[in-house]
Amino acid sequence: MKYLDFISSKTQFYQLSAPFSLESGEVLIGVQVAYRIWGKLNANRDNGVLICHALTGSADADDWWGDLFGSGKVFDPDQDFIVCSNILGSCYGTTGATSINPNTGKVYGGSFPGITIRDMVNLQSALLEYLDIQSLQLVIGGSLGGMQVLEWALLYPEKVRAIAPMAAPGRHSAWSIGLGEAQRQAIYIDPNWQGGNYTIDAPPNQGLAVARMMAMITYRYWESFTNRFRRQQDESNQFAIASYLQYQGQKLIERFDANTYITLTQAMDSHDVSWNRKDYQSVLQSIKQPTLVVSIDSDVLYPPVEQQELVDLIPHAQLGLLKSTHGHDAFLIDMEALNKMVVSFREEWEFFG
Repeated sequence: MKYLDFISSKTQFYQLSAPFSLESGEVLIGVQVAYRIWGKLNANRDNGVLICHALTGSADADDWWGDLFGSGKVFDPDQDFIVCSNILGSCYGTTGATSINPNTGKVYGGSFPGITIRDMVNLQSALLEYLDIQSLQLVIGGSLGGMQVLEWALLYPEKVRAIAPMAAPGRHSAWSIGLGEAQRQAIYIDPNWQGGNYTIDAPPNQGLAVARMMAMITYRYWESFTNRFRRQQDESNQFAIASYLQYQGQKLIERFDANTYITLTQAMDSHDVSWNRKDYQSVLQSIKQPTLVVSIDSDVLYPPVEQQELVDLIPHAQLGLLKSTHGHDAFLIDMEALNKMVVSFREEWEFFG
């Protein structure tokens, strides 16, 4: 699996001994989970903190959230036993489309089954059981990670003391589904796509690059692009914003897999906390943990109205508003403000709890 070159040498791997059942009814054999840990588990096994990563992320949370690690910060290895696992369906060490199907001896490719956010969380739960973590002080994540956070509160309420979903909705909107579908269609029309059964030597790079370019526009904001690029042009008379998007597309095709992109964006589209439960309002009202809902005022992918809805319906929720020109990606950029917000939340609920 060539994508292992992009993960830390500190990554550990856990292989399930039992078959893993998906929400669809399909069963995966020999599932592997890639994960990172920081700190030590205490005697009561109750100082766990779980980080849930976003779409193209890995278990290396200290790479993309490094400024949140340290003494007195959100993730304090002197106090917490911090875990971040690569999600089911990804390509950074956990079983997904780039893995070998033990039933055929070949790469899953386009045959990898559809998965859901709940499948991701159930696999994380199996890892935490293996690590002997009794309870989690906090489950935290942004975007796709925030969707996992909400499902943790609903699937395993007895294990979770507090949650912090960031830049995420309680269910994927038509807006977000449409954006994801447009990106997938860019991959599908690449001649190398071959129904997902492409070779490692001829992947649908052009389609994946275009999908990433589309996504990057939704991850930022008008003001961010305007201030940074304006109408500047390079030596070839190409607009700077065009060069930037092409660069981002190229970066992704070097480190990510197209089938994985399809699998995970479709899982995001399936996200709806009320699916096969009660009505949406009642489900959110059943979340009893102290909740910090982080919203970004310039987020066009998951706009603030979606986070406000969570705050209005989750009984013990409070809103943390990140004011930023960076759009959706602000939860990965404005880390000083985010750190203060989450540390304050943790201090508050731990004091009263």
